[in-house]
Amino acid sequence: MESTLDRQQTTTMAYDLSERLVIGLASSALFDLEESDRVFREQGEASYRIYQRDNENKPLSTGVAFPFIKRLLSLNELSPDNPPIEVVLLSRNDPETGLRVMKSIEHHELGITRAIFLQGRYPHRFIPALNISLFLSANRQDVDQAILAGHPAGQVLSSGDLDLADEEELRIAFDFDGVLVTDESETIYQQQGIEAFREYERANAQVPAEAGLLAVFLRKLAHIQMLEKQREEETQGAYRPKVRVSIVTARNAPAHERVIHTMRSWGVTVNEAYFLGGIAKEHVLGIIKPHIFFDDQASHLSATSDILPSVHVPFGQLNQGLGVSEESAVRSGHSSLEEDHS
Repeated sequence: MESTLDRQQTTTMAYDLSERLVIGLASSALFDLEESDRVFREQGEASYRIYQRDNENKPLSTGVAFPFIKRLLSLNELSPDNPPIEVVLLSRNDPETGLRVMKSIEHHELGITRAIFLQGRYPHRFIPALNISLFLSANRQDVDQAILAGHPAGQVLSSGDLDLADEEELRIAFDFDGVLVTDESETIYQQQGIEAFREYERANAQVPAEAGLLAVFLRKLAHIQMLEKQREEETQGAYRPKVRVSIVTARNAPAHERVIHTMRSWGVTVNEAYFLGGIAKEHVLGIIKPHIFFDDQASHLSATSDILPSVHVPFGQLNQGLGVSEESAVRSGHSSLEEDHS
């Protein structure tokens, strides 16, 4: 029988996600689940259920993506009545075992009110339905399933440094090839060498590269930055923009020009760009200290994850056949709990 609440909702306008920046988030990306995971692995599902129920009111500690998500949600102050950012929890817990996660979200005062609990099933099926521009999880299987389906996703890696400093700025850094654009040019480099790559990039310098998995996410960030500029103008400088976006790429001249023309064709202006030409990225990233960094190459992230929150986007030929040993090398740090329950 239809409830009063259901009837009320059918008479009101549905909550539209199409114009918002929507992040899909597994609990493993947001909180530290190491202790819960150990209970599940060592004692089994029944004990895990009891453990979560007994600790239902004990907040989980913050995880790798927490600083990024907290700062991102703070940007909803730009339009409280029509918030530009939505974060949806996509959990492989069932509703009962997931209650601790929701209570932890409330404890940490995060503006996350929408959640889907799937009792072990893959969450990627809901990414298009919820208009998600980025799905984050510590579970490599969930991320792989999303990317195989063509959806924007990244694996949050265990990090040696969690920045919880009380600062308002939100710094986001991206690799270019295989993340913001496809790996078309990277494939030429891998198969034909550096000279063929350079020649290809010279010939296509003014041709925008094909959009990659995180291109829509970047465009939505650019829209948030536009809202910030508007607020800055309205307040005559009293409001200071918070979002700062960087591209940190192994490209250098002459391959840098295509990056700029691609951004221009998307109507996006990034704040900073680093064309490093093979210089180790961690040297630069350690200075700019992004709250999150996205790269498609595990070899880059094995160093960056030691010093800052890092996300592996396992897209393209470089990631085909990447197995458990390679995944361990980039310090995923999460296992059976998130794979089976969170």
